[in-house]
Amino acid sequence: MSDQQVKVVFTPSGRRGSFPVNTPLLHAARVLGVDIDSVCGGRGLCGRCQVVCADGAFPKHQIESDSSHLSPVCATEIKYAERKAPLANGRRLSCHTLLLDDVVIDVPAESQVHRQIVRKDAEYRDIHLDAATRLYYVQVEEPDMHVPKGDLQRLLDVLEQDWQLSGLTIDVALLKTLQPALREAKRGITVAVYKGSSIVALWPGFRDKAYGVAVDVGSTTVAAHLCDLSSGEVLASASLMNPQIRFGEDLMSRVSYVMMHPEGAEEMTTVIREALNSLFAQVAKDINVGIEAILEIALVANPIMHHILLGIDPIELGGAPFALTTDAAVDVPAAQIGLAINPGGRVYVLPCIAGHVGADTAGMILSEEPQEQDQMTLLVDVGTNAEIVLGNRQRLLACSSPTGPAFEGAQISCGQRAATGAIERVRINPETLEPRFKLIGSALWSDEQGFADSISDFGVTGICGSGIIEVVAEMYLSSIITVDGVVDGELISRTPRIQQNDRTWSYCLYRSERDGQSDIVITQNDIRQIQLAKAALYAGVKLLMDHMGVDSVERIRLAGAFGSHINVQHAMVLGLIPDCALEQVSSAGNAAGTGARIALLNQQSRQVIESLVKNIERIETAMEPKFQDYFVDAMAFPNKTDPFPHLFSTISRPPEKTIVDSGSRKRRRR
Repeated sequence: MSDQQVKVVFTPSGRRGSFPVNTPLLHAARVLGVDIDSVCGGRGLCGRCQVVCADGAFPKHQIESDSSHLSPVCATEIKYAERKAPLANGRRLSCHTLLLDDVVIDVPAESQVHRQIVRKDAEYRDIHLDAATRLYYVQVEEPDMHVPKGDLQRLLDVLEQDWQLSGLTIDVALLKTLQPALREAKRGITVAVYKGSSIVALWPGFRDKAYGVAVDVGSTTVAAHLCDLSSGEVLASASLMNPQIRFGEDLMSRVSYVMMHPEGAEEMTTVIREALNSLFAQVAKDINVGIEAILEIALVANPIMHHILLGIDPIELGGAPFALTTDAAVDVPAAQIGLAINPGGRVYVLPCIAGHVGADTAGMILSEEPQEQDQMTLLVDVGTNAEIVLGNRQRLLACSSPTGPAFEGAQISCGQRAATGAIERVRINPETLEPRFKLIGSALWSDEQGFADSISDFGVTGICGSGIIEVVAEMYLSSIITVDGVVDGELISRTPRIQQNDRTWSYCLYRSERDGQSDIVITQNDIRQIQLAKAALYAGVKLLMDHMGVDSVERIRLAGAFGSHINVQHAMVLGLIPDCALEQVSSAGNAAGTGARIALLNQQSRQVIESLVKNIERIETAMEPKFQDYFVDAMAFPNKTDPFPHLFSTISRPPEKTIVDSGSRKRRRR
């Protein structure tokens, strides 16, 4: 190794550092605590440590990354390819790849030991079945020389006679399968008809099962639920990390990537379509059917994911006025956008609402039905971009707010996505300032007997989104931080968990005694990242309340994977959501995905949401002069000006105290 230092950033973890030239990537990853699998001791035998070098400019990281910034493919990698299989898609074995210059390295999900738990399960829901695609079995009459009529016309006649289906169309590509099917099954065939107007598939003999997939394409995760179109039952589910993460952690980073790389949009379109096709193959395999059994897809996505999936350049969404190419619902053949299901299968994409309020929000509205409520209802889908809907049966308003990836563990020093070994629950004793916590993968709290044994296989690897919410809220309730989010360095006399970092202080949540794993420390910058994220969301909510003319909400529903796992009291302590009776705050689960499933199984719901979206009032937070004022007030815990009477009727407000911030020498309240 030389003395020259080069930078490396690993995604999706966001961990970064500088290392001497010729440092092996796997070594750098282990030093930084990046989760990369390897069972052969770095000898290039197992192939589990594969990574991908991202090419291009990454201004956020101040890096120009290129595959030439890594050592050339070596003999070990060549031998591995000969012995097992060629390394695909520019992949390298990190154990035998050396750093030569600055790079951004993506660690695919299959190369991670502790793979993310993608929490987008299908929620139970009563849905009135009225599928757009239906099956019809008919017996087509034999050809007759005295009645000169083609087999297609005979099929259409019997469909009209037996099932009252008239005016049907059929794709010419499907015609070539008609007579072979008739011959094979002695003129008895099953026909799939879409929306009562077009034949999309046919099979010889009797078939009574048709399948559809409800899809939620998020910026971080993608989930698919395979449904029986005749019963509505969810038969299989699958999910994965959105592979576009290597182009940027958040949506605007991906738009920036496209702006700097003209070919970037097409590249991102390709990877998300490939990811969806892999999910379709997986759920079909899970129930032992061929991919051609899937006849329909209903899909939700935020506007940028929506445009990229459809092959539309998202650049216009990167700046005001944030113009959508289309806000209407999209109904097209699946093959037209590169999705591999039945060749005649269809895709229905729910309508978008505004430049940053997409089809996923439409799905949430379809699922939660705020337009049917008398109570003033707030719907929030918390992700890298928060979508917010406020209203009742009288009126609906919607906006988005740029929360960034902090709530998913990114930009947090010990943050990680939800995976085995991540801290997800935290409590701090306000007297001793000692913490207790729970990990994903263990049912025990850290102070319970047997905890150490229960985590012996994985240890404490980091802190995920729900954990970071709880620890910051607990630090405020325990007076470790002030209302302004400043760690109180004076507490160093009470507990060694308060540590000095140059001119700021931090709180040690967990001290590691395990080789290869680091202490979990909540830094001043971590707290600031959470403040910035929650202030953006709260400011968006306040703007909607202003436009609605109300000063309180009566009901709050938290949607999305993150919303399903956060403690609502801690969320309110932070000021992530406005004051409300706690019993009126609840999780909506994966409401966007549920909305996609409703649209899949009930075609009338598509008309409902398309009509409803046209009447939703859109508020563009970036253009609102009050946004900054609300944002500044919301940086405090829970808020500088809003009193939160419901919250502090159930818990005690921490006492105020004046301290000195050693960094700025300003006096601050607690």
